[in-house]
Amino acid sequence: MGLRERKKEQTRQLIAETAWRLFADRGFDRVTVAEVARQAQVAVATVFNYFPTKEDLFFFPLEVFEAQLVDAVRDRPPGEPALAAFRRALVGAGGLLAEVEAGDAQALERLRTVNRVIAASPALRAREQQALGRTADALAAQLAAEAGDPADDVTAHVAANALLGVQRALVDHTRRRVLTDQDPAGLAADVRRAAEQAFALLERGLGDFPGRPARPGHPATDDR
Repeated sequence: MGLRERKKEQTRQLIAETAWRLFADRGFDRVTVAEVARQAQVAVATVFNYFPTKEDLFFFPLEVFEAQLVDAVRDRPPGEPALAAFRRALVGAGGLLAEVEAGDAQALERLRTVNRVIAASPALRAREQQALGRTADALAAQLAAEAGDPADDVTAHVAANALLGVQRALVDHTRRRVLTDQDPAGLAADVRRAAEQAFALLERGLGDFPGRPARPGHPATDDR
């Protein structure tokens, strides 16, 4: 990454982090883009250059993570099923849950704030669904291309939505738990256990779809 790209990424991160602090303090609907720009010491136009809408500001971290899930499927070793790569990326992600499990009180408060802000904003709940839909489309396109028939993408969309359905269910489960102020001590372990059960259920149906072909010079994964 060149110097120009690094500076742009630093500006993007600064704007996103500034917005998050304001959202956490005052809620999503009470913060304006102008206030974010002022606190980040950039022009309003600069904010919109990086984030076309205020909802984009809020969901930037989520969308980065979801892009990483698609990348994990795209970049998996030859012969590895998409389900295995997706499961590894999702279950292996640390994030706030891992920090909560380690006893970080600030991480727990941030996790509660994030979910409280989303639950209180119809605009954010709608935007969350849009982000999930775009990720499902991107994952489906990848799976369809690997399956060898991009024009017939129904099966690929079914598989993509099934995989992302696990993430969606885990997010909903976590949100219910943290918003009802249940003891968070075992939350991360509960989420991992639920994820493994969900993926085991999918594995019986999705199996090795799609069978990713070996690239020239790369032997297929040994299934033994």
